[in-house]
Amino acid sequence: MDSHLVTEESVHSEEGAGTNNVAEDAELVGAIMSRRVLQSLITLEVWEGYCFAEHQIKIRESHDLYGAVMWPSAIVLCYFLDTQRDTYNLLDKNVIELGAGTGLVSIVACLLGAAVTSTDLPEVLSNLHYNILRNTKGGCRHSPSVTELSWGQELEQRFPRATCRYDYVFAADVVYSHPYLEELLDTFDHLCQEGTQILWAMRFRLDRENQFVERFRSRFHLEELYDLPSLSIKLYRASRKDKGRTTRSGQPA
Repeated sequence: MDSHLVTEESVHSEEGAGTNNVAEDAELVGAIMSRRVLQSLITLEVWEGYCFAEHQIKIRESHDLYGAVMWPSAIVLCYFLDTQRDTYNLLDKNVIELGAGTGLVSIVACLLGAAVTSTDLPEVLSNLHYNILRNTKGGCRHSPSVTELSWGQELEQRFPRATCRYDYVFAADVVYSHPYLEELLDTFDHLCQEGTQILWAMRFRLDRENQFVERFRSRFHLEELYDLPSLSIKLYRASRKDKGRTTRSGQPA
């Protein structure tokens, strides 16, 4: 066969695949964003609404705090958890969320039956606790826990590996413009034991996100579950490579 024809067919094939990818991206993003609920009445309280796990969830944001606003990566992760229940059954699973922010991911995990520990920095905890209590009180199999977690600090003291064993670690948009990415890696490493899975949704904005993913791969097996170019978001599943790794300080991981 003429090599020019082979090349031309390959180009047409790639163009067709690109068209399909664009269509699939648009369809999936449309399905994800359809879970948002618009506030129909003007009230004293402003909230963001979402439909997951057969519940309408109301989220209060705190716009004066960077970590207490809603980011699209959290919605992507919630959609995945809600639509993949057979594969990722959270019933009675121990889950911890890093950088929980407004608490949407933690709330959805609770509604799906998980025992959830929701963590963030001290200044975010008040709004986080409010949202989680509002949306889970009396309606969940396990009462969620909300607690402070500063990445890389007092990990063994506050989350001892002998007793704090997690089936899943969740994270959504924890990398952007954050000065403590090595500490974040150490925190992932500490919380993940044999059998722990990380589900991590990430929006790519800067080169540092790509660099972080490469550093992450040095410690974890990484698999891409969603690629949503129109949102610049990818969803990953990860697990620790081995038990013998050490942190950047040389301590056992």
